[in-house]
Amino acid sequence: MNKISIVASAMMLTASSAFAGGLMTNTNYHIAFDRMMARGASFDIDAAYSNPAGLAWGHEGFQLSLNFQKPWQNRDITTNIPNFLGGDYMNNTKFEGKASAPIVPALFASYKKDKVAVSAMIGIVGSGGFVEYENGVPMFNALVMAGLANNGVSPKMYTIDSNVKGKQYIYGAQLNFTYKFTDYLAGAVGVRANYYDGYSRVNLRTIVNPMYSAVIPEISKELDCTQRGWGFAPIVSLDYHQGPVTVAARYEFRTKINTKNETTKMPDGLPASLTAPYEDGNHVRYDMPALLSVAVGYEFTPSLRATAEYHFFDDKNAKMAGDRQKTLTGGTNEYLLGVEYDINEKFTVSCGGQRTDYGLSDDYEQHTSFACDSYSVGLGGAWNITDKIRLNAGYFVTIYSDYTKEYTAEKGGYLGNPEAVFPGTDTFSRTNHVVGIGIDYKF
Repeated sequence: MNKISIVASAMMLTASSAFAGGLMTNTNYHIAFDRMMARGASFDIDAAYSNPAGLAWGHEGFQLSLNFQKPWQNRDITTNIPNFLGGDYMNNTKFEGKASAPIVPALFASYKKDKVAVSAMIGIVGSGGFVEYENGVPMFNALVMAGLANNGVSPKMYTIDSNVKGKQYIYGAQLNFTYKFTDYLAGAVGVRANYYDGYSRVNLRTIVNPMYSAVIPEISKELDCTQRGWGFAPIVSLDYHQGPVTVAARYEFRTKINTKNETTKMPDGLPASLTAPYEDGNHVRYDMPALLSVAVGYEFTPSLRATAEYHFFDDKNAKMAGDRQKTLTGGTNEYLLGVEYDINEKFTVSCGGQRTDYGLSDDYEQHTSFACDSYSVGLGGAWNITDKIRLNAGYFVTIYSDYTKEYTAEKGGYLGNPEAVFPGTDTFSRTNHVVGIGIDYKF
């Protein structure tokens, strides 16, 4: 049993992003995104994140905005290894992962006077949520089963009680300074402080059939590792606005986040080479990648506006735990399109879509952290309650493409015996929904 790497199979269970955006970065903070998606050419208060330079054409004076979103998501793994250990133990077995987050707030503020604007944003800028596999993950359970089988113990002699949990939040506070250079061109510089807070918790025990309790010892293993760390990202943006046309660009530099382990429980009897990444006091990298955003907005009429936008996340040059970024085939490409229409002075409706294409590979996809390419669709509206108060409401759904990974059980890391080879597949699937409501206030 000492050859079974519970730590290796658990890895660092990451909640991944329950929001819109890249592998480590969220892009939806304001409800205007939920209902329109493409906000890179905005002049409203949400531009404090999406287009800081655009605030040069925004509201003269103070603005505040408070937003609340509720995401919910499933992250499931279906494993199919026919005749695993000579039985039907891993035949189209579904491991359901429930991802959740509480009500997620975001706060925006700005002040503009003549050619100068100052703005700020506070929110969950990366990942954001909890994930739990109540029956463990396939690799974790299968490793235990294989280890016992190597000692002559059949899976019929016991059951596995396994639970895997993970949390991952990156909190951010951003400050921007905007200046209008000419009647048509403005720029902004800013910085965002990011704080990473996450954990991985694994609990596993075998429940031996009473008929074999005298000859088979029960196994109990636990891992509890918390990681925290800081990082800072400079941000620059430009906005060109003339007549009905707006062209905007924003660049976020890479955020280097070097987390520190706080480990209170570690499985015993394992080699130091396996436990070292989770030893108390050790450091692990969870960088946020550099992000380039380019947007073009066009006002067809005073009531009808549309924006097309592109995002590139440079994931290959953002360090991950175990240099996992090297397994990616490239960075993340996102394409967004949004339309907004003022029905009258009181009511606005909008809709939008987003395509997210990651540089995924079989080696990148893991039971404890995986991603799937997707399409997102959002819709909603705004109500100008008064000249100073606006209510925003939105909803978006993300439709993921399943990722199927083929391998042999040995190559997949399920077994400790290189002669025991079983062909199989893992199918990774996800669902995601977000609803939100927010208030903008001008004074």
